[in-house]
Amino acid sequence: MTQHDSPALPAHRPGASAQGPADPSPSRTTRPWMPALLYTLGFLTLYLLAICTPWGQRAENALFGFGEQGGEEAWIYPLSGAAYGSTPLPPMELSAKPTVVVGLAVIVVLTLVRRCWWPGCAALGIVILTTGGKEVLKSNLPRPDLVGAPENLLDQGFPSGHTAIPAALTLAAVLVVSPRIRPYVATVGVLWLACIAAASATMGGHRPSEVLGATLLACACYGLATWLLPPAAAPGATRSPRALPVITLTLALAIALASGARNDTLTRSLVSGATGFICAALVWYAAVGRPAHTARRTRPARG
Repeated sequence: MTQHDSPALPAHRPGASAQGPADPSPSRTTRPWMPALLYTLGFLTLYLLAICTPWGQRAENALFGFGEQGGEEAWIYPLSGAAYGSTPLPPMELSAKPTVVVGLAVIVVLTLVRRCWWPGCAALGIVILTTGGKEVLKSNLPRPDLVGAPENLLDQGFPSGHTAIPAALTLAAVLVVSPRIRPYVATVGVLWLACIAAASATMGGHRPSEVLGATLLACACYGLATWLLPPAAAPGATRSPRALPVITLTLALAIALASGARNDTLTRSLVSGATGFICAALVWYAAVGRPAHTARRTRPARG
């Protein structure tokens, strides 16, 4: 090649001229507001359909017609704390407030030990908003009598306080523990929730909608808390052993069916067990099934 020769041009590749300049920013983080919105809409839809419609009230009130009133026929009755002299399974009966206090103390200790200040504040907010919110909602959401129900079925219990506690504490705990053990903490929490949710439904203290409503409330608070977290402090995608989700949900189903079982009615037992399992699946998906923040990488232009 002489000095008069033109320098070699790069080989032309189809579509190269159509591509714009590469975006200098390496990544763009979006906040996941959609899950919080969906959980909130699910909560409101459940309330409107199950409580504010005649057919919703009839369907749930009919469950109390299967079997005897009260929880004596439930398999979990000896652990419910309702039996004289029995020790309740937390947070049933009078153990509800001590369970919340102990849970908050554990969250504070983990926050101090791991120095995860933002996640720790978010975890405390989840528990306070869920447990405090259910009291406010239970007092202000009306239950109109649309079907002429008996007086003992007119009490407002939406959402369920006993179910809200394990759901909120589980979702709070996954924010302050190490990412390595987060799936296993979530597993323990959802198994606990499956037991309490099914027991609350089968013992006669709550309808299925009230149990599901408490779980959706906790998930909505979790979605809001993780949305408000700074991107650097938000938990990323959780990696868990491939078999863990199947094992967890299978055990949750078995525990829910056992906790919801009664000696006098199969229908009520199955409905209560299904309710507990759905609650466990909702919390598992919220805690482990998706990352709290999704980072979208901007693809460089093909040159």
